[in-house]
Amino acid sequence: MSEEQIHQTEREEGAKLSVRHRTVFEYGGMVTNSVNTIRLEPRYCPSQKNLGCFVKVLPATRLRRFEDFYGNITHHFEIPAPHSRLEIESTIKVRTFPLNLSEKAIHGDPEMLKETELYESTWQYLQESRRVSSRPEIWRQAVDLTCDKIAVYAKANAIMEWIHTEFLYSAGSTNVDTHIDVVFEMRQGVCQDFSHVMSALCRAIGIPARYVSGYIYNGPRDILIGSQASHAWCEVFLPGDGWMGFDPTNNTLADARYVKVAVGRDYDDVAPIRGTYNGGGHSRMEVEVVVERV
Repeated sequence: MSEEQIHQTEREEGAKLSVRHRTVFEYGGMVTNSVNTIRLEPRYCPSQKNLGCFVKVLPATRLRRFEDFYGNITHHFEIPAPHSRLEIESTIKVRTFPLNLSEKAIHGDPEMLKETELYESTWQYLQESRRVSSRPEIWRQAVDLTCDKIAVYAKANAIMEWIHTEFLYSAGSTNVDTHIDVVFEMRQGVCQDFSHVMSALCRAIGIPARYVSGYIYNGPRDILIGSQASHAWCEVFLPGDGWMGFDPTNNTLADARYVKVAVGRDYDDVAPIRGTYNGGGHSRMEVEVVVERV
């Protein structure tokens, strides 16, 4: 079977994937009272089945596992004793399922999103958040891109294609604190930035959109951008089918090559690792992500 046939099979039949995500912090001196929250275990959702997850932390400590406000599987841990190095590693296995869009999802119009119960459940993904703004320029761009489109799916697809075409993927051009307004002006960034831009454009015209973090399986051909680390894309609520992933970085729907870990209004809600500590001076971080088909 050729590589292209393998990729086609993965998209149509799904795949069994393993992911190893390892992050190491090296501190310039001893640190204490390290308090961390991590989101590295895949969510439960129709597009995938979680077959196992193991999270290891060194120095060894107890992890508390819970679901956050958005339903993301979250771990919390504390290391009060002095240490100069912190290692966090997750090993997961998932079964992903093929992407299937119903006729209602493809042709559903925005009016269907205004049904009372549906509107209430998606309301928070229509609002501004810390990293997703609704400047007049963003609204105007969204209207220009979608004014000749009727269906929610067609509007979201037009927005995704525009970002992929108009924005340059440039590693290092932004960081986790770069605001969407800056990215919108620069027309460059990384997957995190493009997901924020797509969320903003969709929300500006009344389409619920949320930020997704996870991983993508790139296979042997290196077709997709963003597989070297954790990836980000946008999910749009389609009438009939619910949340559907759109990846503006690669201009493709989030199919069986994608592993969903966490969702939220923006990056702040889904950060893989977030923590504080006392002391240490300058720190250095190394991240390694390996996604394989098993």
